[in-house]
Amino acid sequence: MLKSDIIRAFFFMVFFGIGAAAMGITILSEDLVEYYGNRHLANSAKESLEKAEAINRDYDDVLKELEQDPNHIKRIAPAVIGAQYQDANAVYPQATAKQLAAARKALEDPNEQASEPTIPMWLSRCSEPRKRTALFFSSVALILISFICFKPVK
Repeated sequence: MLKSDIIRAFFFMVFFGIGAAAMGITILSEDLVEYYGNRHLANSAKESLEKAEAINRDYDDVLKELEQDPNHIKRIAPAVIGAQYQDANAVYPQATAKQLAAARKALEDPNEQASEPTIPMWLSRCSEPRKRTALFFSSVALILISFICFKPVK
């Protein structure tokens, strides 16, 4: 095999590979966007499931405490159902709705906010209609160039 044949084969593989990859991206861009969206939904569902499992564990712990200590119900019932406290010797804090909302906001995780699916920047650019069309035709041109200019010489 001659040195020029090796160089010609190398250029053919490079041009054809880039053209085929670009054509594949243009054809599959909608599916890739949908894939990233579904992956985001699956991750958020997994996080929600983990939160629900944590809440269930907390409730199970409270139920175990109620079974072990019957006086525990007297202490938590006023807070849960909003009844008046029965113990005259105890001081109970009275929190307003504003204070509770501020405390809840302070305890929330800042990363917990609902976020949009993270689609890679290159994919969002490739999925725009005009750029997608231009990318498709440029990939066709690269494939044609590779077949026309770098074919084997007889």
